[in-house]
Amino acid sequence: MAPTAIFKRLGLGTLALGLLPVIASGCGNSSAAAGSPGAGGKPSQAQIDDRSGPKVKFAPSGDKLLPPGNLLVKSALGVDQTHSSVTLPLHKGRFHGQTVWYVLTEASDFGLAHDLNVNFSPKLANMGIGCDVCVQDVTLNNPQNNKFGEAVVNFEGVPNFKPKRNLVSGPAAGPAAFPPANAKPGSVADSRYSPFIRVKGSSTVYNAPIVAVGDRKFDVERHTNTADRVLKMKLPGTPGSGGFEPGSVELLLVHGLEAGKKIFYLSTEASDPVAATLERATFVPALQHAPFTGGDDFLGAARERIFLFTNGETGAGNPNRQGLSHLIKDGHAGEDASLKNAGLLEALRNDGDALNVLGDFPSLADPRHANAYSPLWDAQLGEWSKKALAQKLDRRQSDENTILNLALTRPDLLTGPLGTKYGSGDFVINCPTMAFETTPPTLNQAEPKAGGQF
Repeated sequence: MAPTAIFKRLGLGTLALGLLPVIASGCGNSSAAAGSPGAGGKPSQAQIDDRSGPKVKFAPSGDKLLPPGNLLVKSALGVDQTHSSVTLPLHKGRFHGQTVWYVLTEASDFGLAHDLNVNFSPKLANMGIGCDVCVQDVTLNNPQNNKFGEAVVNFEGVPNFKPKRNLVSGPAAGPAAFPPANAKPGSVADSRYSPFIRVKGSSTVYNAPIVAVGDRKFDVERHTNTADRVLKMKLPGTPGSGGFEPGSVELLLVHGLEAGKKIFYLSTEASDPVAATLERATFVPALQHAPFTGGDDFLGAARERIFLFTNGETGAGNPNRQGLSHLIKDGHAGEDASLKNAGLLEALRNDGDALNVLGDFPSLADPRHANAYSPLWDAQLGEWSKKALAQKLDRRQSDENTILNLALTRPDLLTGPLGTKYGSGDFVINCPTMAFETTPPTLNQAEPKAGGQF
């Protein structure tokens, strides 16, 4: 509707149009008088944060919360360290008439990533190279009589959250609980599901994992209609007067390491069933073909590297505890995640995670490596040799370059599984980064050695 028509409906006539510049000018002066920085002044980050959105309570009183400045995904309501969780905005979608709920964590376009307050990941633009099913084309339904609020996304595929997740430790004797005796993921995708979506008519790729299905009665203990990391759901509401009240979802975080610093991320999908079980993620076989195995900072790559250890030191309180065996033995990995599982939450607060090491990260000082970040991680599986175990050289690792240098110079200590050459484990995990614990990772701890970048 043209401005003239709008004012006519309001009964203001043409005089109101002539007053528009005055009104706009007056509003600007009023804003300045209300405490905005003076001429030539620069607003503080606190002022920017205060005026960018209303504060929303997301955690119980008394819980330990991460400082807001430590968040990478600025749309997050916050990180609750007592629960080892992040609370994200919840978005509504549809799949063949069924309601689904998803979160947004990355976009391949710089401006749109900042508009949505999510991670910028240019590599996601490569996701469809040689793999049509790796990107899900979706449409948007513009809501009728919309005053404020989102359009509903129509998905082409969906996860099935009904399977019962089952993880049984490997041999009880000895230090190795990995590989597990049994591993069955609690969520399995259909053939058309991918968390990476592209709205028809746009080239931007978003990371939009579906975390729940249905309209009510969400199972956040056994996860029959929610992802295995969902701890709490709050659906959107309409407070009236054309307003919109966003929904939210609390998700269990993964504790990891990057450039010597502790960081937090999510794990939502994996292309391998054992990895999906360990990660409490959805098994999505199609992502196995994402470009490309072993690809990192190469033309056409959509992946970044993550470093996992199949074995290693275990035991609560051991400063060198790390790896998948530690996760299974000490991290309550075989149990369902819920806010009622106090043992699991306590274990996570005390490094009871695999403590995987991430590669390029959004906070790194070198823009090349910061912009090389991707939430789709190519798993580098490392195994400590018998010699390393016997001599207690299986120390906790926390830096990408240090690990690659070690694999290059000491193959007698660090190999691939069963003594194979170190490198890609040929599966991927969708792990959007969320926050850092104290200080942001900015610089790798070691210089890379020539030939070490497998």
